[in-house]
Amino acid sequence: MIDLLELRKEIDKIDKEIVRLFEERMEICKKVAEYKIANGKKVLDRERELEKLKVLGAFASNEFNRHGVQELFQQIMSMSRKLQYQLLEAQGVSGSLPFTQVKEIDKVHCRVVYQGVEGAYQHEAALQYFGEDVNIFHMESWRGCMEAIKEGMADYAVLPIENSSAGEVNDIYDLLEEYENYIVGEQILKIDHALLGIPGAKLSDIQTVYSHPQALMQCAVYLEQQEGWKQETLANTAMAAKKVAEDQDITQAAIASEEAAKHHGLVVLKKPINHNRFNSTRFIIVTNRKMYEKDAKKVSICFELPHTSGSLYNILSHIIYNDLNMCKIESRPIPEHNWEYHFFVDFEGNLNDSAVKNAIRGIMEEAVNFKILGNY
Repeated sequence: MIDLLELRKEIDKIDKEIVRLFEERMEICKKVAEYKIANGKKVLDRERELEKLKVLGAFASNEFNRHGVQELFQQIMSMSRKLQYQLLEAQGVSGSLPFTQVKEIDKVHCRVVYQGVEGAYQHEAALQYFGEDVNIFHMESWRGCMEAIKEGMADYAVLPIENSSAGEVNDIYDLLEEYENYIVGEQILKIDHALLGIPGAKLSDIQTVYSHPQALMQCAVYLEQQEGWKQETLANTAMAAKKVAEDQDITQAAIASEEAAKHHGLVVLKKPINHNRFNSTRFIIVTNRKMYEKDAKKVSICFELPHTSGSLYNILSHIIYNDLNMCKIESRPIPEHNWEYHFFVDFEGNLNDSAVKNAIRGIMEEAVNFKILGNY
């Protein structure tokens, strides 16, 4: 009869030998790193790794073991690269990241742009972040805001990137990848939608409701209970409030903020009407300068990957190996490249931290079209 205890002892003996050989291999890898440092060679040699995996797989006795051996050595090679990146960083030859650390952002002597009109949630987020006295103006589109920074018309833009109930604002991710603008801060704004009408209007008068598509979706439960109400979409909630105020039609209502009601002389007919009472939107503060505050705690990056098995896992392993906490990952399709994607990743850390530098160095070497979106 098979003795399980004896079998486990045999496995322990083999595992101990594997650990010894692994450490012996890593010592040699240190010498390889020293040679590469001395000769200015890159850490990653993809062609050699692929050839090596092919050779090692051929040593296996069957197909199952071949896949196992190749997967095992992919991880061993990955550990080797991470060790080499650490040595490069320790010897100061990994290069500095092209971002300047500042004590804090100047929120007084600056010009800020947001999308929409006065009373929009973007407007409210900008005032919360920069203060009521900030020099501020608005554009019709998010792209217009990015262009305003690019052309020097504004120092900062305030853009929505995520809502707790409606999800991501995908167009913003695309603009971050397209423009050489960078995130330097964020503002989280609690969203309470109100139903606004002209003075004298009552709920029984309403026939048409205007708002942004997300706001309509967030208030869907309430709206479904109102028989016969027609829903119309506009670019944002404040524009909806502005339209109702200008039309002076007692049958029209807007879903927007109480702040928008104050700006446009409307009255609140019902509040709050969003079904998620914990609804909030995260706004990012964007500039065209590569800088970050001294106490910044979150790093955002984007990259593309070669269309090969395990490529995303290998990239994310740099975050895991350097003991960093990943907060978020999103993907966006690459135009004209079917089934290929831009990845957007947020993780905790500061660009001045050695662990962050190591992770970024590894990702930068192994990904395609890598970009640091900001540290904030």
